[in-house]
Amino acid sequence: MLTTSAKVVEHNLGREASSSPFLFAHSDHTFLHHLPWVAEMGDNQRQVFDVSMAIPSHNVSECVDDDGRLKRTGTICTATAHIITAVIGSGVLSLAWAIAQLGWIAGPAVMLLFSFVTYYTSSLLTDCYRTGDPVSGKRNYTYTDAVRSILGGYKVKACGLIQYLNLFGISIGYTIAASISMMAIKRSNCFHESGGKNPCHMSSNPYMIMFGVTEILLSQIPDFDQIWWLSIVAAVMSFTYSGIGLGLGIAKVAATGTFKGSLTGISIGTVTQAQKIWRSLQAIGDIAFAYSFSVILIEIQDTVKSPPEEAKTMKKATKLSIAVTTVFYMLCGSMGYASFGDFAPGNLLTGFGFFNPFWLLDIANAAIIIHLVGAYQVFCQPIFAFIEKWATQRWPESYFITKEFKIPVPGYRHPYKLNMFRLVWRTGFVMLTTVISMLLPFFNDVVGILGALGFWPLTVYFPVEMYIQQKKISKWSSRWICLKMLSMACLMISIVAGAGSIVGVILDLKVYKPFKTTY
Repeated sequence: MLTTSAKVVEHNLGREASSSPFLFAHSDHTFLHHLPWVAEMGDNQRQVFDVSMAIPSHNVSECVDDDGRLKRTGTICTATAHIITAVIGSGVLSLAWAIAQLGWIAGPAVMLLFSFVTYYTSSLLTDCYRTGDPVSGKRNYTYTDAVRSILGGYKVKACGLIQYLNLFGISIGYTIAASISMMAIKRSNCFHESGGKNPCHMSSNPYMIMFGVTEILLSQIPDFDQIWWLSIVAAVMSFTYSGIGLGLGIAKVAATGTFKGSLTGISIGTVTQAQKIWRSLQAIGDIAFAYSFSVILIEIQDTVKSPPEEAKTMKKATKLSIAVTTVFYMLCGSMGYASFGDFAPGNLLTGFGFFNPFWLLDIANAAIIIHLVGAYQVFCQPIFAFIEKWATQRWPESYFITKEFKIPVPGYRHPYKLNMFRLVWRTGFVMLTTVISMLLPFFNDVVGILGALGFWPLTVYFPVEMYIQQKKISKWSSRWICLKMLSMACLMISIVAGAGSIVGVILDLKVYKPFKTTY
């Protein structure tokens, strides 16, 4: 028997990691941070605990990593699977519409451009997992940790603000997407029963409210990161509805025997010249949204074992996952455009381009709903954790904020811990996102804005700046100039893509009546 000293990392890092939108998929090696005696630590405390371990002394280093956590076991295969699961989401459904705006030349070209840029900047970001030495340097468990450790200062606050705004916007986008899929199931059955005679128009509001009520209930789960099966369910659902969309596109092309579409995209006449310009810019934002995963790359890298060096493993995983994702996106987007041409729907499975088989469409849309119900909670958890941690630090003596009431739950050993602040705050947050979604139920426009908002700062700017600082690249050197030029070019892309999406919202609002829009 051996008694060893294990230094426990700062609790605030553990809390940020546990609130990560991806941690539930790899919480096996982070269990140390959820033990009661660790959870009671102050934010700035560092303590050394004597932990009795029934392990021979020569095997101690084989069981824990250099930060005192259990050995990470991730490989290229697991990291690739995590990235693919994170990337392939509801954004894939808008790609047919995006290619329709850009055409057969620019559409695939823009998609390839984003894939190359995302791969390159992600490779830069992998080198920022450890501060200093790439083998023995201090680990950064989250994206924000890396920014704090390498850049520091106001950039940490800027990164946090952009990250939380992006997550807030994603929750709105998911509410809209889920309600559209709910309506699609209802309309599909209505259309089938009437033999195509009934247009089956309906309001999205009741469905957004239903989704909101569901999220209010789920939001009261204190620690969502322990629900490991959510990652598996999300992955299965993502490939289910994406695969169905691809299959229906192939079937439609095979049935007609023709590839629709043109080299330059949607024709003038179907839309005006101005509409074509703005929609093309919006399409760029949609494609950017479909490739967004940099914000969780550090969290994924924190699951990878070493040796070999974590950065080397992640670079290989990133290359493989982006290659697989790009091929899948190309197939889904291109087959959707080939099926519908200029009239490719904004959401491939709910735009009613496909009518039959209606039961298969129902399965696809049900998969979208199940995916988004869980995904909403996963992406909101960092916001919940941040506000609740801040409130606890600001008012540590508040009975309303800190007191927990134990409520026995039939069939479960542990009682549910009800916190009044969590109940009120999280309920209010979900209600706010639901109301905003009811005011702006425009899926494509919202997706474009989110893509533009998150692409440059989170995918390009911070990885480039951290890499320059980490590698001590000389100012005005050729590499420094190239990196800065890449960052500025991507900033311009984000600005024009965001402008196109905002104009799209403004045009939609001209004919929109709040809470009364029907589909």
